[in-house]
Amino acid sequence: MNRQTVIAALFLGTAFFGVHHVQAQSVEQATTTVNIVLADVLSIDEGSVASGGAVDFSYSNPGDYSSAKNVTVPNSLVIISSKNFDVKVKSDGANFVSGANLIPVDVLKIEAAPSGNLSGTLKEVTLSAIDQVLVSNASLGSMQSLNINYSISAEKASQILLGKPKGTYIQKVTYTATAL
Repeated sequence: MNRQTVIAALFLGTAFFGVHHVQAQSVEQATTTVNIVLADVLSIDEGSVASGGAVDFSYSNPGDYSSAKNVTVPNSLVIISSKNFDVKVKSDGANFVSGANLIPVDVLKIEAAPSGNLSGTLKEVTLSAIDQVLVSNASLGSMQSLNINYSISAEKASQILLGKPKGTYIQKVTYTATAL
């Protein structure tokens, strides 16, 4: 009986330690909190054509002064915004300047063209040194492009440009995106 008692004790001990061993291998868990921190963003992409670009109007013959001129610039502005926004435009001064010679900036019209993928109320403005809304309530989104039309009417060309001294008249135009 001693031998049977020893075998039974070993069997019970093995069973006891085996069960205890299974309980010791229970699943352990750890939890981590993942935070996604968002900030409002509004950016005119550096790749926008209007960023450092130039728009040229050339008046080199008599016919140029009696006809309208239009220049459309695709992807003038590429905007990323986490909120709806307005796009405003203004000149950095009251005149296009060539040395001492001046042409008033209101000779130029600027229009938000419907051919880009930016949505909102698109407008046309006569350029001035005061901010004017070019696009109102544009929808939030990523990489939205705005094409811009620049124009000088035949009337402005014949009444204002004709007779000015030759030269390159320059003025900077600034676009601003403002969150609503």
